[in-house]
Amino acid sequence: MKTFFKTHPLLTYFMLTFLISWGGVLILGAPHGIPTTSENFEKLYPIVFLPYLLGPLVSGLILIGLVEGKTGYQQLFERLVTWRVKLQWYVLALLTAPLLSLIILGALSLHSPDFLPALITADEKLPLLLTGIMIGLFGGGLMEEPGWTGFAVPRLRERASVLKTGLVVGFLWGIWHFLPTYWGSGDSSGKLSPALLLPPLFFYLAVLPAYRLLMVFVFDRTQSLLVVMFMHASLTASSLFIFAPAVQGARLLLYYFVLALVLWLIAAAILIPDQT
Repeated sequence: MKTFFKTHPLLTYFMLTFLISWGGVLILGAPHGIPTTSENFEKLYPIVFLPYLLGPLVSGLILIGLVEGKTGYQQLFERLVTWRVKLQWYVLALLTAPLLSLIILGALSLHSPDFLPALITADEKLPLLLTGIMIGLFGGGLMEEPGWTGFAVPRLRERASVLKTGLVVGFLWGIWHFLPTYWGSGDSSGKLSPALLLPPLFFYLAVLPAYRLLMVFVFDRTQSLLVVMFMHASLTASSLFIFAPAVQGARLLLYYFVLALVLWLIAAAILIPDQT
């Protein structure tokens, strides 16, 4: 088994990540229905999502130990504490997602005030801001990127371009979100609600791959896991919490569609010249 892990580290990593994450959703969430009711989701999602979020991190740490041992952990730590990079990379990492969200929502709000960002409409702005930042940093960057970027991306880059690496990791990253999204897409009776399922599913399968291309590009230029963790946290905090509009269904899908389109155009503008 150890020989298989060393021979196929990437395949093992992705399989183990899905096994831990989806296994946790099935074991802890399935007894309450798939999809579950909206009431069960509100009550159980902190429990169900804990093993789910641990999947990329635990898999990465296990595989680093099995494949590279102490040297691999040292390299992971060095990338984690690499912070002396040019200011432009921090700007790209921290401001891309929030600025795009604000611009797109600002334009859409001209047609309907329902598209106004949550930070503007919320009565309690500070708790919303702090919640978004904390979930972005810990639930997104810290829990996921030591696996996706700390393990998978460097090994894919040994054999593939930034573009191919970003597409592979990006789409697997998006698919990884499917089961918990489906589990949490039930209405008050537990019946699947397309309005609850389709917008986030589109976000994960269209927005995330494009954004991952930019993340791989940033990591390739900086070799800083820390900067990429901030970049992941920025997307999670801004798009899903701090600036999330109070819309659902088709209108939320519209917001995600425009966001995905702009991100793909930016990724293409950056990466296509880089491939030549």
